[in-house]
Amino acid sequence: MKQPHIISCPLTLAIATLITSSFSTVASPTSHTLWYQQPADNWQTEALPIGNGKLGAMVFGQVERERIMFNEDSLWIGDEGDTGSYQGFGDVFIQLHPEAFSLKFNSPNAGQSGGEGIDQAFDNNANSKWCFEHKNQAIVAIIEVGGKARPLTEYSIVSGNDVPDRDPSTWKLQGSNDQRNWNTLDQQNDIPPWPKRKQTKTFKIKNKTAYAHYRFIFEASKTSTHFQVADINLNIQAQSTTQYSNYRRKLDIQQAVHETTYTYNGVNYRREAFSSAPAGVMVFRFEANQKAAHTGTIELTDLHEAKIQGEGTTLTASGDLVGYKYPKTERQSKPTYQIALDYESQVKVINEGGQIKIHEGKIAFKGCDSLTVIVGAGTNYLNQRDKGWKGEHPHQRISRQITTAAKTPYGELKKQHIADFQRLYNRFEVRLPDGKNSKLPTDQRLTAYQSERSDLSLEALQLHYARYLMIACSRPGSLPANLQGLWNESINPPWRCDYHSDVNLQMNYWFVDQTNISECFQPLADYQFSVRGARIDATKKQFGDHIRGWATRSENGIFGGSSYLWVPGDAAWLAQNLWDHYAYTRDKSYLKNTAYPILKELCEFWEDYAIKTKDGKLISPPSVSPEHGPKLPGNSYEDQLMYDLFTNYIEASTDLDIDADYRKKVTEMRSKLLGPQIGKWGQLQEWMEDRDDPKNQHRHLSHLIAVYPGRQIAPLTTPELAKAAATSLDARGDDGTGWSIGWKINLWARLNDGDRAHRILQNSLRVCKTTQIVMNYAGGTYPNLLMAHPPFQIEANFGYASGFCELLMQSHLGEIHLLPSLPSSWPDGKIKGLKARGNYEIDMEWANGKLKSATITSNNGTTPKVRIANAPNHSAKDKRIKMTGVK
Repeated sequence: MKQPHIISCPLTLAIATLITSSFSTVASPTSHTLWYQQPADNWQTEALPIGNGKLGAMVFGQVERERIMFNEDSLWIGDEGDTGSYQGFGDVFIQLHPEAFSLKFNSPNAGQSGGEGIDQAFDNNANSKWCFEHKNQAIVAIIEVGGKARPLTEYSIVSGNDVPDRDPSTWKLQGSNDQRNWNTLDQQNDIPPWPKRKQTKTFKIKNKTAYAHYRFIFEASKTSTHFQVADINLNIQAQSTTQYSNYRRKLDIQQAVHETTYTYNGVNYRREAFSSAPAGVMVFRFEANQKAAHTGTIELTDLHEAKIQGEGTTLTASGDLVGYKYPKTERQSKPTYQIALDYESQVKVINEGGQIKIHEGKIAFKGCDSLTVIVGAGTNYLNQRDKGWKGEHPHQRISRQITTAAKTPYGELKKQHIADFQRLYNRFEVRLPDGKNSKLPTDQRLTAYQSERSDLSLEALQLHYARYLMIACSRPGSLPANLQGLWNESINPPWRCDYHSDVNLQMNYWFVDQTNISECFQPLADYQFSVRGARIDATKKQFGDHIRGWATRSENGIFGGSSYLWVPGDAAWLAQNLWDHYAYTRDKSYLKNTAYPILKELCEFWEDYAIKTKDGKLISPPSVSPEHGPKLPGNSYEDQLMYDLFTNYIEASTDLDIDADYRKKVTEMRSKLLGPQIGKWGQLQEWMEDRDDPKNQHRHLSHLIAVYPGRQIAPLTTPELAKAAATSLDARGDDGTGWSIGWKINLWARLNDGDRAHRILQNSLRVCKTTQIVMNYAGGTYPNLLMAHPPFQIEANFGYASGFCELLMQSHLGEIHLLPSLPSSWPDGKIKGLKARGNYEIDMEWANGKLKSATITSNNGTTPKVRIANAPNHSAKDKRIKMTGVK
């Protein structure tokens, strides 16, 4: 194999100023837009995300009853002793076109007690319920469908919050068009109580007949005096002769604006939605090309039993998280965590024309020309342990933000939002050729990709989407991206929707500096710094007072609490992210004040915690290789992380010119590490003991950290170890969960096998068909391009992005390596704004599989060493490389 060409190429500044990038500024819309021809039904597979770092939503684009599922990043339960979990916040429902579709409901025999009447069964809120004493009489619920009659194809019933014997057991569902003749559509007998409270059971029915009225007849319980349900949800399908046409919803990820357009009864409707970082609120705009076109209601819901109040044109939900505990979903009678946050959400409506008022707990509007809906939400979370993690109640802050936004013209709000977003987003772009399917709706495009993997611009779109998602869920002042970024529907989410520290949180941030959005890294650094005190105390409690520094367990919350297994290497792995951010930015203030204290504390932990073998080698005490294998001493995961931590500390101490004596001690410790071992079948050993199974295809790849994201093993510097790593990686196969596939893309890229990496990248774009938890081999992509574990976990999107970039440029070995692993499927392309360690920025174009030109901008005045793949091995200057910014 030919050695790549290495050059060192300082140019005079006078010459450099004459050079401009050949990268065109005209972007293909297919690389920056997701669009669909139908509304969304499912939040994690079809709805589209917006966010400003702290406040986000999934927008469904439903015509008759728009759903906005919103989140705020600090709505957490837990404390310093337990992870707790991230919590769903609530929904804003906007009922439009009431003449086309509405539900009215009544019960001829159900009295109302304490606000628990039949309306509570149709409010889409599992925290409220329909409950009353049945007096041994059948319970009847009649639902009238407003507008055209429609067929009902399935329904669901949500159990109440207590007393399982009150759950319905035997009932009929009937349909009618005249309320005299009723046809039975479904009958259930002797259904046992729901296993959990506030649990949903769904019942499918074979019905194609459209009815104007539906009726439930529930038999009275023989074991309980009361009847109760939390919710009854009807899946009433629109007729094929639907009254709207020309439907389109899209997410422009270059402007961070969601748009829905359609025609209804000859009127053209247009909606826009965005989450503004400058304003601190979300904004939803409803317009039409005809006056007085908007009539309907706006409803705010809350998942934690907050009382909804209305005043003027504003709805407010204000509550607290006292008593909530993971994994239970209902409030307990006694506090369960030592910390309980206050929270609030507000919805304000501004109308142009028409009438607007509060009616029955909703905002009712009639005959409006246009509407602007402003949504704010927050908690009193404060990332300061010495202040008990809590600040002032969020009411004043949210009210101020909404009032200010309401006084700002809509056009100005949108302009400020786009300018702020594009300040980050427009720094970077990658261009691959469009394919014949590139103009299809995104869901159809993804489906077509399964058989024809020629749509390279879809592969580029997924990278751009990852940057969009990161800007939307991780901004200065916010918390870092969790397992689902910012978006979560549940108060009992999979894996707590927390900060998993044995790959997931690390993977979230691998690509951030690479793709020129370094500001988005700050939340991870702030979070790591804020929880140190709680982790130090927990570490001493677990390992003894003689242990300095700190370690983590694999599940982590925002107050420093954690759960599940102790995995001491995890903290060092997160510290690798902290070091890498400095390596890219060369920000010495950040290094001194944030990263260095953590690096030193973790070195102290391993100084006290590591053990020696009989021959004097330093290894980790017995522990697991994350989620895999027995608990043994000297597992490669932690040994490699010790090497990485010590190396990063030595360089940090040198750059800051401090702690020379301790630097010497850490250097000595590093020299005594056992180091990676090659096993009997040529593999890189996962443990000190040669016990790896060549048939094992476990999703975790923890013993390959030294390849990626570490820098201990590389084909150019340690070819034998790199070959052993490739043997291990090959044995694990190309499949896996979403994050496992993402990691494999990065690993094969680092091992310079671009075609293998690209094949796995293509596999990651397969359509995922389940949202159920699958542990090993079901990763993939949903129609809204969110990627799956499954269910949806955002690190797969982010791992994809870092792997994509590693194929085009690597900088972990002290030099810039251009096109180190270019796949043969990408013979031609361009990239702009790619960042390399050392604070260099690269614009690059390639053709026929070879570098055509590259402009490298030095943001620190120094000249980098540059390596070009597949170039002759000589030392002359390469005319394809242009350098700017060199002193």
